[in-house]
Amino acid sequence: MADAPRRFTDRPLVRLVLVRILEFVREPEAIFWTFLFPVLMTAGLGIAFRSRPEAPSKVAIQAGAPAASEAMARLTGNPLLEPALMDDSAAARALRTGKVALVVIARSTDNVEYRFDDTRPEGISARRVVDDALQRGAGRTDPVLVSEARVREKGSRYIDFVVPGLLGMNLLGSGIWGIGFSVVDARRKRLLKRLVATPMSKAAYLASFIISRLTMLVLEAGLLVAFGILAFGVPLRGALGALLLICLLGSLAFGGLGLLVAARPRTLEGASGLMNLAMVPMWVFSGVFFSSSRFPDVIQPFVQALPLTAVNDALRANMLEGASLAQVAPELAIVVAWMVGSFVIALKIFRWQ
Repeated sequence: MADAPRRFTDRPLVRLVLVRILEFVREPEAIFWTFLFPVLMTAGLGIAFRSRPEAPSKVAIQAGAPAASEAMARLTGNPLLEPALMDDSAAARALRTGKVALVVIARSTDNVEYRFDDTRPEGISARRVVDDALQRGAGRTDPVLVSEARVREKGSRYIDFVVPGLLGMNLLGSGIWGIGFSVVDARRKRLLKRLVATPMSKAAYLASFIISRLTMLVLEAGLLVAFGILAFGVPLRGALGALLLICLLGSLAFGGLGLLVAARPRTLEGASGLMNLAMVPMWVFSGVFFSSSRFPDVIQPFVQALPLTAVNDALRANMLEGASLAQVAPELAIVVAWMVGSFVIALKIFRWQ
């Protein structure tokens, strides 16, 4: 009698994928860190760095200086400044602790000293505004008539910059931690040792982790992007299909890194060290919360070669600039190289026990 045809759900790879999905949904911590934490962080950063007019610069005028009252009169009423009279020690302490951006010492109406920290943008800005106000108060006139038009365009705000970075960071974390931890935990519990005797191939076992993660990708990426769009008006100027492909390749690359990190360690402590070694440099250098271009030119080749840098750059180009896949091809090439290299090496060095 001929054997009955095997149902699709009875195939080993399908069974393994279903097991991975059930393992994930049964862990409240995994659901929180994968889906809710990025949304909460987006909400917090969006509220903290929401678009609003520039706050007045707090300025201390050193009391007791010969022309302190004249300086106070010239600065009072300027909408860009919030001046306050302080004695010498109070002004120095306020400057040292960042409570004021600038200290003004008016020795006379035409002799003024500014004290500020030139490494703080607030101090430099306050110095320019205060000097302009005092010079005008002393009778300076500008020969050029100027006007201004303030333009606030979506895409240039901090929340617009940080949402793609958080999406890339989330793909990184779910790929490395979500996959690497599960593999090492199974090895530690000697579950992998039992699978050696089965006809299942090493490639099928490793692929089950990747496929199960990809099934969560639409929800994982869609929830964060949708929240950014609905709550803060983050633009999505590129094609949705291109965005999904960038997320897919990024998830595969980070999943490959997770398998590579978990290929040999036998303890969770050893695996955690390797995961942090892989992730921390990308958290710092890959432009999650600030542009990676801020780092010195000498390390830019290293920064640009990181997979998270390429994913973040491609996501921002797609979402904020409407870039096509052809325009982000160099970034995608870096991601694909990491994906292929990680899978090949992980498959070669992976051990069951």
